[in-house]
Amino acid sequence: MCDKRIWEQIGASFVEHYYRLFDCDRTQLKAIYTDASCLTWEGDQFQGKDAIIEKLSLLPFQKIQHIITSQDHQPTPDNCIVSMVVGQLKADDDQVIGFHQVFVLKNLQDVWVCTNDMFRLALHNFG
Repeated sequence: MCDKRIWEQIGASFVEHYYRLFDCDRTQLKAIYTDASCLTWEGDQFQGKDAIIEKLSLLPFQKIQHIITSQDHQPTPDNCIVSMVVGQLKADDDQVIGFHQVFVLKNLQDVWVCTNDMFRLALHNFG
């Protein structure tokens, strides 16, 4: 028997699926977004799956690898799931850098989709 709560299982499965697609072929992520989905990427906002995939497809690297350090998942009162991911990524030959990403997942017609996605690199300026 699995000790994880259902929202933790769904969230963890989504996170695994998302980063596998992102690392292999970002264009395949279109299936997880809706026309109403929102993405905030380093402060820039995009709405709708076409705009989101265009942004993700035009990111300036050829290859990327995500390493998930931790993830937390919570249910919301309106039957959604909030997932927070902390990890590291390596793009092309750049140095490894930390990142944070938050997803809001919603079940629409028995399919879990991402309605909200917020991404930030873990950059610090202590200057």
